[in-house]
Amino acid sequence: METSLKEKTAKGLMWGMMNNGVMQLLNIVFGIVLARILSDADYGLAGELAIFTAIASALQESGFISALTNRKTPTALDYNSVFWFNVGCSTLIYVILWFCAPLIAHFFGEPELLWLSRYAFTGFFFASFSITPRAILFRQLKVKQQTIIGITSLVLSGIVGIILAVRGMSYWSVVTQNIVFVSTVSVLSWKYSGFRPSLAFSWKPIREMFGFSCKLLITNIFNCINNNVFSLLFGKFYTKHEVGQYTQADKWNKMGSNMITGIVQQVAQPMFVQVGDDKERLVRAFRKMLRFTSLVTFPALFGLVLVAPQFITITVGDKWLPSAEIMQLLCVAGAFMPIAALYQNLLISRGKSGTYMWNILAQGLLVITTVCCVKFMKWEVWLPWFGGGLQLKGLRLMIIVYVVIYLGWMFVWHAFLQREISLKFHVALKDILPFAFLAALSMVITYYLTRGIENIYILLISRILIAGTIYLGAVWLTGAKILRESVDYLRGNRSNQNKI
Repeated sequence: METSLKEKTAKGLMWGMMNNGVMQLLNIVFGIVLARILSDADYGLAGELAIFTAIASALQESGFISALTNRKTPTALDYNSVFWFNVGCSTLIYVILWFCAPLIAHFFGEPELLWLSRYAFTGFFFASFSITPRAILFRQLKVKQQTIIGITSLVLSGIVGIILAVRGMSYWSVVTQNIVFVSTVSVLSWKYSGFRPSLAFSWKPIREMFGFSCKLLITNIFNCINNNVFSLLFGKFYTKHEVGQYTQADKWNKMGSNMITGIVQQVAQPMFVQVGDDKERLVRAFRKMLRFTSLVTFPALFGLVLVAPQFITITVGDKWLPSAEIMQLLCVAGAFMPIAALYQNLLISRGKSGTYMWNILAQGLLVITTVCCVKFMKWEVWLPWFGGGLQLKGLRLMIIVYVVIYLGWMFVWHAFLQREISLKFHVALKDILPFAFLAALSMVITYYLTRGIENIYILLISRILIAGTIYLGAVWLTGAKILRESVDYLRGNRSNQNKI
């Protein structure tokens, strides 16, 4: 059984890397095309709705995917009851949001948001039909099928978005792209999961799972607030053009961090659940995942910090260059998001949805309170940075405060994880810091080696190749086992891998 779980985890990580890698590549391509066609105001209008759509999606899912995954032997009645409950909740939420649309448009002072919001909110309703099928695929570690679903949905929705943008549909094309994506995910999830609902329904499994899932629901709502608080605040305090610049920067940051987070989340919780109560084995599994995550996340996100100005200019044009500084700041926090996700998945797999909830709740309230203080007290900070320094105030200072809070909260996550599996903080740091240090050092060396290059295209390519070479060489020379094990697996040599 250990070998089977190990193989499932390794294959899941491999397919997860392919899934998230290809999807982010496609996101980059479609994002570049749309950004060159649309204006920052178009992105700003769509971005102002992001928090409402995200909260509505969290309400409809209600944490039942994780609850079904943690359930030892879910029955057909469990799946059917969750399905009809989600669809019913989504219908009710959509009706409420339909009537709230005038208030949303008035809050932002944008009349266009009245019908745009009503149209955008249909997306989460269509997504409700995929929750139970996705829970089945997730529980069974069917990452290959999830890969096919994600890539197909992204390609189709991207093509539709570009066609509409070319035909002058402006912000409607951004919203339609999302609706097509979630609708396609729903259809294909049914196909690959084999789930076919019956009319059977019982409140009993809903009540049994709700104690666990409701905490995840509250947590997911506050995660939505954490992730979209700037779109909400900027939409209120700043212009839609500034919101558009932030939205563009945040999109590229999330493409990087979400790619790695997605790889982790597709296998972490189901794998930890299957390991069970064997704490020694659980510590081994967690530390191996922690090393793998650190190996990948730091060079990817610190690399985006290094090449942000060139990347933005080449891909989406000079009009988006102000978003490069914002992107650099966000990528610092983005580098730690996959690690935080790993901590969170272990706590959830241990049934600690309450711990997860209160941590996210406290973190979210701290972020909102501090960010509002920055706005109204008009604080300013000077930050040393690549190429000189950044004068931070207003919008940018809000972001750096968020980054500091996010990094500091990693200590809190570890304190609760240590209670569960007795993993000492200094041991976790031994798994994380070498990769963070080598990645940061590689970027600094690369910056100084390439700062004399004037051609922006040669500069971008040189920085990627040089930084990648220095980092991988340094990791290999320092004898990192996780890199050697990953190479062995890709070569088909399983004998040199340690047990989970």
